[in-house]
Amino acid sequence: MSNFEKIQQTDKQYVANTYGRFPVAIEKGKGATCYDFDGKKYIDFSSGIGVNSLGFCDEGWVEAVTKQLTTLQHISNLYYTSPCAEAAKLLCERTGMKKVFFSNSGAESNEGAIKCARKYSLMKYGEGRSKILTLNNSFHGRTVTTLAATGQDVFHNFFFPFTEGFEFTPANDPDALKKALEDSSVCALMMEVIQGEGGVMPLDEAFVKEAERLCREKDILLIIDEVQTGVGRTGKLFAFEHYGISPDIVTTAKGLGGGLPLGCVMFGERTENVLVAGDHATTFGGNPVATAGAKYILEKMDAAFLDGVAEKGEYIRSRLEKMPHVLGCDGKGMMIGVRLDSEVKAADIVKKGIENGVLALTAKVKLRLLPPLTITFAEIDEGLDAIEKALEEI
Repeated sequence: MSNFEKIQQTDKQYVANTYGRFPVAIEKGKGATCYDFDGKKYIDFSSGIGVNSLGFCDEGWVEAVTKQLTTLQHISNLYYTSPCAEAAKLLCERTGMKKVFFSNSGAESNEGAIKCARKYSLMKYGEGRSKILTLNNSFHGRTVTTLAATGQDVFHNFFFPFTEGFEFTPANDPDALKKALEDSSVCALMMEVIQGEGGVMPLDEAFVKEAERLCREKDILLIIDEVQTGVGRTGKLFAFEHYGISPDIVTTAKGLGGGLPLGCVMFGERTENVLVAGDHATTFGGNPVATAGAKYILEKMDAAFLDGVAEKGEYIRSRLEKMPHVLGCDGKGMMIGVRLDSEVKAADIVKKGIENGVLALTAKVKLRLLPPLTITFAEIDEGLDAIEKALEEI
């Protein structure tokens, strides 16, 4: 029995069967390159679904978390720690937001945002103004509450009843949005400026700006979900920067931890003092090891680094758009959704790509690429060659 077969057998016997895993077990990696237990090489265009922002085992990140791990791995939020404070300071200085609450995941970050929005409205307007408006085709997490906030019916199965207080409106339809926001029970609008799990669908700039205007006019909080788009993924530190808006609350996770579980909620001027002692908490949030890694990541992502992300993204698109079966690409930076013609399925390209030595993702009917932001052009070319071969062979 091979190493892979042993791992697969143990996994099937003891791990809950909630994932449709590919027949690959990854042993090690460096940069955007990894290897399975048989020594086969893969170029990673997935970043662990957008998590490994600096790729596998970035030396500076490893040094930062290892140093912290040998100093203090955890103490709880009953006490102060330097990495937590310093990471929060960097986030605020880089975004213009005012306060940060650290969590462990994107769904948990979105739960915190929802709680903040509802308390803001309750304290200011009293009961009856607690509804959260989100967009059709959105994705905000897999807890019972964030599933309720997710505007895709495919996720609304089995787990009824969902948390009440959510309604949906079409993306990029300002007239429908205006009508939905006339509901006096709405306290917040939550949206992704690029819908990730919904198919890598960027929102129209005019729609986003109108959403901000309407929210300001009605004192409705604007929550931007940057769980997948945040921390350099789109060529800006956060994707809302492409749209020139100032959200009241921003959530993120994935790339912030660089491989460790970490998320956060960032609060703007109107929301920075809403949550007070006792309102919200999490045992592991702001963990010193995870935030030491986040501090390193944020310091690394200067203007030159982010320009490099945009440059690499454009290069990837330019090559993809010349490949067979490719109709075009959506997204920004290195968050890329590849539109394919009807002759091929994205899931089949992912499977064929694995055979050819590249790891990719799907987003609905699109092929989705989320390479590490530190990927080299040599790794890009090797990965794209494998995708092109898959498209030719399918």
